[in-house]
Parts: sequence; C-alpha cells; structure tokens
Amino acid sequence: MKIAIFTDTFTPQVNGVAKTLERFTQYLEHHNIEHYVFAPQNTAEDSLMANVKKMKSIPLALYPECRLAIPNPVFLKRELLQFQPDIIHVATPFNMGLCGMYYAKKLNIPLVGSYHTDFDSYLHYYKMEFFSKMLWNYLIWFHSSLQKTFVPSYETLKQLKRKGFRDLHIWSRGVDCTLYHPNYEAQAVREKYSIKAQHILSYVGRIAPEKDIETLTHIIKQVNAKRKDSVHWLLVGDGPLAEELKEACKGNVTFTGYLKGEELAQVYSSSDLMVFPSPTETFGNVVLESLACGTPVVGANAGGVKNIIADGKTGFLCEPKQADQFVASVESLLDDIETRNHMRLYAREYALSQSWEQIFENLLCHYEDVIRAPHEELLA
Repeated sequence: MKIAIFTDTFTPQVNGVAKTLERFTQYLEHHNIEHYVFAPQNTAEDSLMANVKKMKSIPLALYPECRLAIPNPVFLKRELLQFQPDIIHVATPFNMGLCGMYYAKKLNIPLVGSYHTDFDSYLHYYKMEFFSKMLWNYLIWFHSSLQKTFVPSYETLKQLKRKGFRDLHIWSRGVDCTLYHPNYEAQAVREKYSIKAQHILSYVGRIAPEKDIETLTHIIKQVNAKRKDSVHWLLVGDGPLAEELKEACKGNVTFTGYLKGEELAQVYSSSDLMVFPSPTETFGNVVLESLACGTPVVGANAGGVKNIIADGKTGFLCEPKQADQFVASVESLLDDIETRNHMRLYAREYALSQSWEQIFENLLCHYEDVIRAPHEELLA
C-alpha cells in the first residue's frame, strides 16, 4: 500500500494534528509502508525527510504557529505521478487538503480524510461567529467528496452526524506509554523550576482563546488565593495570550514554553493534577498523555475530553467556563490523597489500553476497504 497524506500542519509545528500525523508516519516507517507527506514548509525546521514534501508557506493571521501553504501544482503532479499512491488522505480542509482532493479526482485515486479541529467553536473565541454558517457549508462540501471521514472521538462523530456529514468512522488516539509513564523523578522537575510548594498543578496546551484561557486564569487566581504557597503551577505551551496570562498570574506560576518528549512527560508525572478547561477539543491528546503518567485531569465536560476522562475515576469533568467547579474539584483532590492515588492507578491502567499499534492497524483496514471498493463493484 502506498499512502499520500496532504496536511496543512506537520512537525515541527506543535498541535494535536501535527503530533498525530508524526506518530502515524513513524508507524508507517516502522512497518515499511511507503508514504509521502505533503505539508507547508516551516522556517523552524532543521532537516527534511525524503518522503516529506514541503511547500512554501506564510503564517496564518490568527494562528501564527501554523502555516498556510502556497502549493506548486507542477511539483505536486510530478511527485504524485512518480509515487503512484493507492490512496490519498487529506488531514485538513485548507490549501493542502484542497490540493489532495483535486489530484485524487484528477488522477482517479481513492480519497479519505479526517476531521481534527472544532473550527466552529474556535469562531466564538475569536468573535467571528458570523462565519459559522459559511464554515459549516464549506466543511460539509469538502467532506462530501471523501469516501470516508475519520473523527477522533464519539462526541465529534455525533456532532458531525447532526450537521449532515456522512461516512463517518472513529480514528481514535493512542499514547506512548513507554515515554509517558509515572516513574520519573519528581525532584528533578522541582529543582529545574525551583519549586518548593507541596503540590504541583499543570496545564499543557496552546495559550490561546480557544483553550479558554480566561477560565484558566480564574482557576489559577482562585486556587492561589485559597492555597497560597502550598501550590505551584507549571504552564506548558505558548500562544497569543501568553503575555496576558503572565501579567494576570504571577508568583507561584512558571511558564515553561513548549516542551516535548521526556521533558514534557516529567512535568505530567511530577504533577499532582493536570487542569484543562478547553471545551473545543475533538479529542484531547494532552489529557491522555497526562493519564498515561498517572496524573488525574480536571477537564471540561465537552468535546473529546469527556470521552477520555472517567468522571470520579481518572479525574473530574466540570461544566465549561464554570471556574468555581474546577476550583472545587482541584481542592477536593488536593485534600484527598487516597482518592488521588486511586485515580493515578486507574489513569495509568486506562492509558495502557490505548495502543497506537491497534489504532493504526484499524486505520489501515479502513484504507484497504476503500482501495478494494472499486474492484468489488466491478466484480459485482
């Protein structure tokens, strides 16, 4: 099987889509499955893999970390004709996704895609709700051309079904439990960030409106007012609201910037709790990573996060924007070490059941179904 992936975001960009696709391509390489990735060029990248084809790009106005590709039609057609893919997977609905759709139709290549981002919810946080109807019309049109659309969670599948999307299938997310585990030395993190407080609370994610940083700010302030020097926050990530959040939350709050690999896993593992108020996640990769490190999560009862956290067992679910609920949940767990320890065990146990290997095997089975379909129709 030869697979061509078209995406508007890819490593070294830091977001859930890029991390998932990076993990998928590593799986393909490990299993010697031929693939090409067509993605925007990122000025921060140091090297390119031969099978990753980068297009010139410009930064997105609302999301500067992501890039808008400027496709080269001659280059794309030449590469595809040379590679002869059996299937094209469009991972995003913008410039690169449109290119993948165009060439799939032009070259008669089976076409599938995935839905990773709740763009409609983003509009609310950027005060652009007037685009909602236009956006949904476009997304429905885009995905109607696909033979299958993969979504990361049951909650997202239900949402898209209500909007009239067809041929939906769940492509969940896994976690590397050899990297994300509870056995890191917490003292190393405490020394690195000069933490003397009894409890470490963490947030991991983009520091941007769609992550509901406003609610996170209220949570931090309220917890700090009640707990004072007994808690220390580690905020992992960056984004357009980082400076504003730094001004609002001083003292026992450390901004680490983006972390990855063992550095990120150490923060999860060393935290008593991870707090994640974002209501716009179609899945919530960071929630699963935290659980893999045995760290319970207090998260929003919305989107894909509500399908990951078992309320009262691996963390608590709180209604979106209700900072008081988040604070009450955080306080109850900080005061109840026995419940917290039980949650740590359940969290790790759940994460161990979320194997990337099985998830990617299932995706390849879907690919095979789509590739075989035209031949089966001829034989029928």
